[in-house]
Amino acid sequence: MSERKSLVIGTRGSPLALAQANETAARLAQALGWPNERFPLDVIRTSGDMIQDRALSEAGGKGLFTKEIDAAQIAGRVDVTVHSAKDLPNDLPDGLVIAGYLPREDARDALIARAGASLADLPRGARVGSASLRRQALLRRARPDLEVSLLRGNVGTRLQKIADGAFDATLLAMAGLRRLGLTEHVTAPLDVEAFTPAVGQGAIAIVVRADDAFATEAVARILCRETGLRLAAERAFLAVLDGSCRTPIAGHATLAGERIRLTGLIARPDGSQTIEGEREGMASDAAALGADLGEELRARTPSGFFGD
Repeated sequence: MSERKSLVIGTRGSPLALAQANETAARLAQALGWPNERFPLDVIRTSGDMIQDRALSEAGGKGLFTKEIDAAQIAGRVDVTVHSAKDLPNDLPDGLVIAGYLPREDARDALIARAGASLADLPRGARVGSASLRRQALLRRARPDLEVSLLRGNVGTRLQKIADGAFDATLLAMAGLRRLGLTEHVTAPLDVEAFTPAVGQGAIAIVVRADDAFATEAVARILCRETGLRLAAERAFLAVLDGSCRTPIAGHATLAGERIRLTGLIARPDGSQTIEGEREGMASDAAALGADLGEELRARTPSGFFGD
């Protein structure tokens, strides 16, 4: 691995994105036996970072967090890019591929509340902020009495809004809080069976140029096979449903030996109805199982389910 003197890592500039990029750089340095300075970070501001006054579903979807980074990678400005897997669109631009994923962190959502030890304990009419249509729908399903409204911003911004009393509670990914060392703010983790996570939640995706054999070989040394199988099922499920930030969809896969189990869910935005299903089979069939479950839920979804 001496063909290049460095591998430039492209990332967003939020504290969580930087933590994920630094974790990737540290793993690469250890795997390749290179000093850390051979993995410089190139911080790229994205459209999603600049838009803070409205939901991403109204502004163009999850691709807003990746398009500027994709352009820099295609142009050769960066070699490897690091993303929260749940932010990646179904289809990457031509010339880019997901090389794989780092070992997955805790995929659960976490409740952060000023009062109440659980979601059930929140005061009636409590104001809960979230930018995720999935979280909003599942909150409304669990507690129709809550006032659920938009809360954008990075992890620190959202935590401060709770501390300041602008909201009574919010939901954040346990994985992000762990990576930032902020788990002391967690009131209660939410069980994945009752509150299904977003597809890819807790996983860090590594993207390379399809024709970059050097970067592909380098990152292969740090990728997690188990996470790759779980994400293959989840992302195939999402792809069939054409999932985006405009659609409340959840999916979560677990692996036991060479058996994989996938649960999936589609919700009305107001939480009044959900359509759920699951598949279980061999891990080698992960993508096929995910696509099959997606087809089933799509067939069971009545016209106008999402209000269109």
